[in-house]
Amino acid sequence: MNLKRIGMWVGIAVVFLAVGVGAWRWRVAHAKPEVTYKTAQAEKRRIAARVTASGTLSAIVTVQVGAQVSGRISKLNADYNSKVTKGELIAELDPALFQATLDQAQANYAQAVAQQLKSRAASELADKQYAREKNLFAQSLAAQQDVDTAEGTAAQAHADLALQAANVDQARANLNQAKVNLSYCKIYSPIDGVVISRSVDVGQTVAASLQAPVLFTIAQDLKQMQVDTNVSEGDVGRLKEGVPAFFTVDAYPGKRFKGTISQIRNAATNVQNVVTYDAVIKVANDALELRPGMTANVTVTYAERDDALAVPNAALRFRPPDAPAPTHQHGGGGGGGGAGGGGGHHHDPADETRTIYVVHGDVAKPVQVHTGLTDGANTEIVDGDVHEGDAIAIDTITESGAPTSSARVSSPFGGGGGGGRRF
Repeated sequence: MNLKRIGMWVGIAVVFLAVGVGAWRWRVAHAKPEVTYKTAQAEKRRIAARVTASGTLSAIVTVQVGAQVSGRISKLNADYNSKVTKGELIAELDPALFQATLDQAQANYAQAVAQQLKSRAASELADKQYAREKNLFAQSLAAQQDVDTAEGTAAQAHADLALQAANVDQARANLNQAKVNLSYCKIYSPIDGVVISRSVDVGQTVAASLQAPVLFTIAQDLKQMQVDTNVSEGDVGRLKEGVPAFFTVDAYPGKRFKGTISQIRNAATNVQNVVTYDAVIKVANDALELRPGMTANVTVTYAERDDALAVPNAALRFRPPDAPAPTHQHGGGGGGGGAGGGGGHHHDPADETRTIYVVHGDVAKPVQVHTGLTDGANTEIVDGDVHEGDAIAIDTITESGAPTSSARVSSPFGGGGGGGRRF
């Protein structure tokens, strides 16, 4: 009897123990994890809002020199990198066929002139015969029929003389055309400059039946160049003529070249529904380091603050795990100032209300702020209960040391580059 009673009590104890262990595990599993806030200080700093874009270097004036007639290249007086002057002979086509055509045209013109002289003599003779018949008719020594015949012959002679005059004009035009075609066999430089491309060799035949084939490409002055940049429609409104810019090229890593925006062209380029505009940047190239066709990575600073209260962009993206989901967020913090600005849709965050979390002890207090300029990494705080030196939450870390899901909220700044996203 005692053994049965002991067994019963043991069983009851095991049940209570199992229930207690299960309850403890459930509480542990569902307990709110203790978090530690990773913070950054609000501080005064210089904020420069930038637009970045890529472009291609080219000479301000580039001329493609072609051949207006077909023929075989007999001479080339210029090559790659040759300096040429306006009016200098740079190439010749074989003139034999055009010289033969000119000789034929001269012969035809001479024949037409001779025919005109013959017709003029016949016309003068017909006029005299007509006058003679009229005089005889007045003396009743000639019949009316003879007078009419003489009059008709004179009229025909005048018409033939007019026809021969037209033939002379036509022969003269053909002669002039033959002379012009022969002159086209010599190709001259239209500008002072440098040959940057040569497309033909001696002995090569060029055909100008549909369009003039390009023989040379000449850049007028490589000491003055320009960069044609592709600026997104979200950034083009921030740029103005006369604004300074700088750019880098792969040929000179780490070296910055300065320029100035000279023109913002209104013609849009649409590639796969991405609209861009050409902002032309003038560049001095006195050292001739820059070459046509180089790819330039351009940066334009369109606004800056020297003593702005700023917080990291991560603070604008941060939201504690227990905070309610935002109902609406504006794109901001990108502002065209990221490393890849000019490549997306940007939205300036100035005067927009955003929420950041100021940490006091272990408590993160939400604060509404108005944001201003951004450089892609930090954003200016224009207004709000935030002061220099305040600890601003940018992430949370659990007891295990892993960041919480709040740290992986999609960035409204598009990763700090290329402009913000719209939510």
